[in-house]
Amino acid sequence: MEFVQDLLTTFNFIVQGLWVTISVTAVALTTGVVIGIVLAIVRVYGHPSLQVAVTVYSVVIRAVPVIVIIFILFFVISRYVNLSPFWAGALALGFASGAYQTEIFRGALQAVHPGQMIAARAIGMSRLQAIQSIVLPQAVRLALPAWGNEATLVLKDSTLVFAVGVPEILRRAQQVSARTFEPFLAFGVALLLYLALTLITIQALQWLERRYRLQM
Repeated sequence: MEFVQDLLTTFNFIVQGLWVTISVTAVALTTGVVIGIVLAIVRVYGHPSLQVAVTVYSVVIRAVPVIVIIFILFFVISRYVNLSPFWAGALALGFASGAYQTEIFRGALQAVHPGQMIAARAIGMSRLQAIQSIVLPQAVRLALPAWGNEATLVLKDSTLVFAVGVPEILRRAQQVSARTFEPFLAFGVALLLYLALTLITIQALQWLERRYRLQM
């Protein structure tokens, strides 16, 4: 009975970080999607000088550990821009994910048959209209499998905001472990919560992939 009571107490405390973890992941993924789509379009259709700039961003950000980006935003950028630990961590994850999503959407854009653009231009669409209405919707659907993998990685990387004090699942588990000296119980509960979140995310993304799969 004592173990059950300890388990319930631990779970009730750690689960309060669930919404924080979901929020960090949602902000990071949304930021990454916006960055990824815009930069992928520039990478494929933009001016050569802009393409070089996007390539540099993608290579540099992917070469730097995400925790370093979090520290830069929290300890450096926040001196000049008011950033809470939550926003510093979530935006840093978003900038990092944006570099990977740029490559995901770039590949998807290039996978759309060039004839689609030619046909759109032939009926009087501008290049931008063709990208928005014809190419991009198909590219997003083609990108879903790879994007789903990125989404689960961002969910797991959300643990990194622990380093700047954001009270998400892992941070709360560490607090319980330090207070009770029961690391197995605390981190076991955290493990189960992350496992549940990941499985739910995978199932939802697989449904989206089946729902919007292009029939090639």
